[in-house]
Amino acid sequence: MRPSGRAADEMRAITIETGFTKHAEGSCLISFGDTRVLCTASVEERVPPWLRNKGSGWVTGEYSMLPRATHTRGSREAAKGKQSGRTQEIQRLIGRSLRAVCDLEKLGERQITLDCDVIQADGGTRTASISGAWVALRLAVNKLMEAGAIKDDPITARIAAISCGIYQGTPVLDLDYVEDSSADADANFVLIEGGQIAEVQATAEGATYDEEGLLRLLRLANIGCGQIFSAQGKAVK
Repeated sequence: MRPSGRAADEMRAITIETGFTKHAEGSCLISFGDTRVLCTASVEERVPPWLRNKGSGWVTGEYSMLPRATHTRGSREAAKGKQSGRTQEIQRLIGRSLRAVCDLEKLGERQITLDCDVIQADGGTRTASISGAWVALRLAVNKLMEAGAIKDDPITARIAAISCGIYQGTPVLDLDYVEDSSADADANFVLIEGGQIAEVQATAEGATYDEEGLLRLLRLANIGCGQIFSAQGKAVK
């Protein structure tokens, strides 16, 4: 029995509230159960120096967690003067994931930055960030196309991410904090609609697992991402 009472293949409730902020070209508040992430997309008519005059755009991500997003207050990284290794790793993952479903040449010489700020954390903050960032990106690109700034849609597919793990010997979908903190193994899957895999992060924590164990986690991830793709589609319809 999972602590939440969910079935092994049962997701937490997913909600996506679009237009959550006034100024960003695209924004949403995405919730996976008690995990809540504010995702915004900001369009800038410039690219990094190494991309200038190359006819290509850029999509990048930034990630942060509010001090009281967790059970105890965490220090602001700005106050420490540097980002943690975890923060850097997650925001690179967000950028890689969104670029996997973007034709950067069609975007033109402009940059879209996806800011993912965790308001409340209960496991799966990086996967919620990626799933919500796609919605914010889709909304921002829609505005660019409506304004005639770009002609062809640079977004090639939906992308979503979900965590899975082996909890008390059983593969389970969408880990919350209690499960994630005591799982024998946990994995984050970033999947593209249509069956392609963008990235997999899988780690044995308390016990190793075999090939069948990994495949069972992947099957669960496909179930979860299917539900996220549906929620994303409704959010941007």
